[in-house]
Amino acid sequence: MGAAEYLALRSRLGPVMRRDGHACGDGRYLVRSIYFDNCDDKALREKINGVQRREKFRIRYYNDDLSFITLEKKLKCNDLCCKLDAPLTEAECRALLDGDTEWMPEHPYELVRELYCKLRYQRLRPRVLVSYVREPYVYAPGNVRVTFDSRIRTSLYARSFLPGEISDVASADSPGEMVLEVKYDAFLPEIISCLLQTEGLRRGAFSKYGVCRRFG
Repeated sequence: MGAAEYLALRSRLGPVMRRDGHACGDGRYLVRSIYFDNCDDKALREKINGVQRREKFRIRYYNDDLSFITLEKKLKCNDLCCKLDAPLTEAECRALLDGDTEWMPEHPYELVRELYCKLRYQRLRPRVLVSYVREPYVYAPGNVRVTFDSRIRTSLYARSFLPGEISDVASADSPGEMVLEVKYDAFLPEIISCLLQTEGLRRGAFSKYGVCRRFG
C-alpha cells in the first residue's frame, strides 16, 4: 500500500476507531519478533507452499523494552488464524537465545514446554529478527484491530537480537511500502468494512517472516 492510500484510510478511520493505548505519543510503536525455524526451513516452506494447517513460533517485544516479552505460537487452519502466548522474563529469553534450554521442561506455561519439545525433535532454532513500526487502531464491536506496518527490516540470527547493536536491512523493495492488516473475531462491522473500501486496494496474503527470509 502506498502513501496516498495510507493517508486516505487513516483520515477515515481516525474519527471512528480509537488509537491503541499501548502506542507512543505519535500513535506508533516498534515491534521486534524473533522467528524460529529449522535447518530445513519447515515454517518458511509451509508458507510458500500454502500448507493449510501450519504454525510458527516467535519471541516478541516492543520499543526495545525487555520488561514485557512474550513467546507466541501463530496457528493457521485454512483462512482461520489464532495466537497462543506466554510471558518470558529477560533472563529466560537470553538463555533461550544462547541455547540454554534446561529450564524449559519445568516451566509453568505449557507453550514454553511445547517449544522445548519442538526445539528437540523439530530442531527449531532462532532464524531471523523482523522489525517494523506499527500504527494500530481498535474498534470494540467485533474486537476489530486495523494496523499499518511500515519500515519492515530484517536481520539474520545473532545473539544481538536483543537491544544493543542490531544490524539489519530493509526488506521491502520500495522504501515507502506499507502493510495494512485487519483482524477481528466473529464479524467485521459494516461501518469498518465501508471505511476500508479504497480504489486500487485489494486483499492479499503477506508474510513478514517470508519477506524477511529473502536474504537467507
